[in-house]
Amino acid sequence: MDTNRRDFLTAAAAAAATTAPDLTHAQTHDHDHQDVPPDVALRVKSLESLLVEKGIVDSAALDALVDTYEHKIGPRNGARVVARAWVDPAYKQRLLANGTAAIAELGYSGSNGVDLRVLENTPKVHNLVVCTLCSCYIWAILGLPPVWYKSAPYRSRAVIDPRGVLREFGTVLPENIEVRVWDSTAEQRYIVLPERPAGSEGLSEEALAALVTRDAMIGVAKVMPPQTGGRG
Repeated sequence: MDTNRRDFLTAAAAAAATTAPDLTHAQTHDHDHQDVPPDVALRVKSLESLLVEKGIVDSAALDALVDTYEHKIGPRNGARVVARAWVDPAYKQRLLANGTAAIAELGYSGSNGVDLRVLENTPKVHNLVVCTLCSCYIWAILGLPPVWYKSAPYRSRAVIDPRGVLREFGTVLPENIEVRVWDSTAEQRYIVLPERPAGSEGLSEEALAALVTRDAMIGVAKVMPPQTGGRG
């Protein structure tokens, strides 16, 4: 996590301590539906520490494996979906009409029974995805969820002050752009279709996919033009 995000979490923690989430904008969750229950996660962490301590596993190798799933395999799948939508108008129509089916066309899916909805960013609307009471997330499309996505400050502030959260990530939007916050649930999950950046008109589908980041598909960032690169 870079300095900007650490600052965000520090500041957000203080804000969250004094401000309750505005749940009128969030969907109601009547049960805990995290993909990995906290007690299981703790047991895995304890087992990992024991195996590393005994020299059975290499912590560096584990870190490399996690990094691969977090930054390469999962987000790369979502990036291919986005790039296909940018170059194929018919596919984009199917994607926005039925995200689950269109994403499955490329061989990807969510958990069984989960409806995947794709939210299109436009010059007038910017979408932001959150899960207010836990950390529902599309692992197969976005990889491992980042730490900040699961944090209480992000989950509360994304609803209370979405523009402020976006600014913390370096995404400053004009006041005339509407910000819509979407709350994921066990049955309904979201992925953002970012705006195609200027200057990318001549790029191949593969080159376009390389521009798309996980953060852009969550909605905290935009896809940067080819000459500048994107945020990770």
